[in-house]
Formats: sequence, structure tokens, C-alpha cells
Amino acid sequence: MKLKKKLKPRIKARLRKMGLKTKLRPQIGARIKKNKEIINKNIDNFFDWIKGAELIELKECNVNEDPVRPELDNIFRRSYGRKIFGVKYMGEIHAVMCFAYTNEVPKNVIELDKFSHDAFLQSAQRDQNVGQIAIAYTVWSKKKGGGKLIVNEVFKKIKKSNHLNRLITLSPLTDMATRFHTSNGAKLIQVNDTTQNFEYIVSK
Repeated sequence: MKLKKKLKPRIKARLRKMGLKTKLRPQIGARIKKNKEIINKNIDNFFDWIKGAELIELKECNVNEDPVRPELDNIFRRSYGRKIFGVKYMGEIHAVMCFAYTNEVPKNVIELDKFSHDAFLQSAQRDQNVGQIAIAYTVWSKKKGGGKLIVNEVFKKIKKSNHLNRLITLSPLTDMATRFHTSNGAKLIQVNDTTQNFEYIVSK
């Protein structure tokens, strides 16, 4: 009899717990369903913007947004054949990449300036095609997926080019830059005093 009395509270507690679980099941199921809908909606929105975005050449950019080289003004970014590209979606620019065109791989901004200046002058005497190497010296994104997208779009553009045969970066010595470029398929080709160069292999 004493054993039965001891067991009764335990059995009642288990029954109450089971009843609580039964009541919670619909709520848990509804939450899971809602979370799945949110995830699916976010995925759809992400792919919609990726598919709808386009690569365009810009006359200028907001240099204050540049996390790598904000000290370089728009005059520098547009002189001697240098270009600014952006990923545009719904009338807004969501990612930016700036380029210089050279015939040598620069180790710093001073060499970038000199090599792109030399390549520009050489092209003026020949076929107007500036340099054989596209040097990406800064990139930033304001929307998730924008950085990877602009790399892919620029890569396609270079592959179609008649005179460009290499795509190389002039990147800062940071883990973030290393992760970004290696995750997008680039290979580290050299480490310099203040920068590092990654190369995206262009096969035509």
C-alpha cells in the first residue's frame, strides 16, 4: 500500500507532463512551419536579386564606403584607364569593385599607379587596349552575396575580353581578404610588405 502511495504522485506527474507535451505539439509544429516559410522566403528573395542584378561601369563611387582604400578619390579610380564597376539591382548599387589595367603585377598602390599609367601610355601608341592584367585593388558589398556576384560577373567580362588574360588582386594583409578570395576560387601568388596578390585563373 505504501509503495502505491509513493508511486501515485510520480504517475500523476508523468501524466501531467504527457498532457503538456500533447498541448505543445501543435504550437511547436506551427513554429517549425513558420520558420521554414521564413527561410524559404529569404532564399527566394536572395536568388531573385542575384538573377536580377547587372554589372555596370560607374562614373564614381562613394569612397567613404570603401573598407580597403578610402583614401583613393574618384579621380584616381578613373584616371589612366582605371575603372569602377558596380552590381546594380532595383536602381541601387549593392557591390563595387575598382580596377587598374597593367602589364606587371604591383606590390603596392604606388606601383599600381605607375604600372597602370605606363600601360595606358603604351596602349595609346598601339591599339587602345590598356594592359593585359586586370588588377582588382578594392571590393566591397552592401548586400549579402554581392561580393561573390561581382567577382563572378567581372570574371565573365574578362574572359570575353580580347586583351586581358589575367585577373589579379592587390589585397590587404587581412584574414578577411584571404577568406574572401580563396573562397571564391583565387590562389595566393605572392605576399608583399603591406599587401598580398591573389589570382583568379582565366581560361579562354
